[in-house]
Amino acid sequence: MPREDIKALFKSFNDKRILIIGDVMLDLYLNGKVERISPEAPVPIVAVGNRFARLGGAANVAQNIKALGAEPVLCSIIGDDSKSHDFFDLLKEHKMPNNGIVKSKERRTTTKYRIIGNNMQMLRVDDEDTFNLTEKEFAALREKIDTILYRERIDGIILQDYNKGVLTEELIRHTITVANEKNIPVGVDPKKNNFLAYEKCTLFKPNLKELKEGINVEFPTDTIDGILVGVNALQDKLNCRFVMNTLSERGVLIQEMVDGVKNHHYIPAHLRKIADVSGAGDTVLGVAMLCLVCGLDAYHIAAISNLAGGLVCEEIGAVPINKERLLKETEKI
Repeated sequence: MPREDIKALFKSFNDKRILIIGDVMLDLYLNGKVERISPEAPVPIVAVGNRFARLGGAANVAQNIKALGAEPVLCSIIGDDSKSHDFFDLLKEHKMPNNGIVKSKERRTTTKYRIIGNNMQMLRVDDEDTFNLTEKEFAALREKIDTILYRERIDGIILQDYNKGVLTEELIRHTITVANEKNIPVGVDPKKNNFLAYEKCTLFKPNLKELKEGINVEFPTDTIDGILVGVNALQDKLNCRFVMNTLSERGVLIQEMVDGVKNHHYIPAHLRKIADVSGAGDTVLGVAMLCLVCGLDAYHIAAISNLAGGLVCEEIGAVPINKERLLKETEKI
């Protein structure tokens, strides 16, 4: 891409509104130094130096959309508990609206505690409920989603699944049906439970482990041609335009299908000093969807989102992408 086209692309992000639906989380961190082992048990002692909180899950996708200059519209269910206040405080801090969030007395706000020692994650504690939406919760969230889709301009939808119960099969199919009626592209970051419920979405982004578990088809993973066997099987089942398969340190593979004709591109990963992979998938999908709604082709969708995912892995914790740094890296490469 010519440099002027790259700058125009990043500027065009500012005009987009993306609806993000899925499991939101509160990420709490204890960060410190490890200098000795506990006398009580063979575990390290972390002397806490600082504490911080971040938005996680689908809310981290929203952060990435916001950081790239677009407007995120976040829809999810959280608990009606003390952690929900912390979650709303973070939304306010990041200047993101909360009108798409439903509070429920029937579940806890998903909270993940991470203990970091010497710049390495030592332990994670999950405080959460993972059952599917109750009938009451489903009705309330569907009403929020439909109100936004029918009354507001939405350029793209992201379904971010962490198997915490928000993206039930019924909600997935309902959202994709409405989106297709309104010609709104839908990008998906799936998990195993409802892996094949996303028929007729636009872009489906599994990692290699999710792909293998999700389609129940044996295929070799040591070569791109082998992985394409799995990608082809998945794309035929879902009838989606793009499958973007993230391959960790090996990069990303994207395949586009138009009128039954498939074309793929493989983009190797860039060499990075990896500090933490938390939230990298959120960044990849957020960038990919903005590139998609701005009209980019498959190769550039994958190349720019692959670059973004690598950049956030250099930071500790789930952090949104830095737009200016991504722009400079894109121009350089």
